Amino acid sequence: MSSSHSVWRGLVATVGLVLTAEGLYYLFRYLKWVREQQPRVLFFPAPVTCVRPLLLASPGRCDCPLPHRESALSRMARLLLSARRSIDVCVFTISSLDLSGSVLVAYERGVRVRVITDSDYMALASSQVGTFRKAGIEVRHDQDTNYMHHKFALIDGSILITGSLNWSAQAIFRNKENVIIIKDADIVKAFTEEFERLWNEYDPTKYSFSPQSS
Repeated sequence: MSSSHSVWRGLVATVGLVLTAEGLYYLFRYLKWVREQQPRVLFFPAPVTCVRPLLLASPGRCDCPLPHRESALSRMARLLLSARRSIDVCVFTISSLDLSGSVLVAYERGVRVRVITDSDYMALASSQVGTFRKAGIEVRHDQDTNYMHHKFALIDGSILITGSLNWSAQAIFRNKENVIIIKDADIVKAFTEEFERLWNEYDPTKYSFSPQSS
């Protein structure tokens, strides 16, 4: 066999190996993407754990007596803290210091935050709505006797957090609750449209403070 044939065969073999390696690379990337698109489910009540180190700019050791281990609460807090552009919260009642603290940390980092909640429950002493507003976060609410009973949040317009969970200590640590984390574009789009619809409907310039009697 001539040397030119040997070189040619070697070149073909090399190209084949390169294409195979590249094909495997893109296959692994695709499989990883598919896996990441699968919904994840969190169940509550969560064990009482400390998530404070997650909220610190320079995480260090926390000496509180609570366990420091992964839980449904810490996973949800991590997800909120992962936001890079936006967090849209549409939740009936918001009193959890851990979840509201995660939103505040993201907001202080420059993430755009908008909050929709229920007018009755935002007036409770434990509500964190006042804390949000003091920080500069815009909060809108309903203005009728029906509950704004949604419980969902959108992260960067691409991740949906929804389920039965109110953002309260009672729901997180005592109730039987569920949260599902979804990246499906069609489902995220539907919830995004609902958020924008309510955001427009609850525009304070549209409030009627002196409703006419019928």
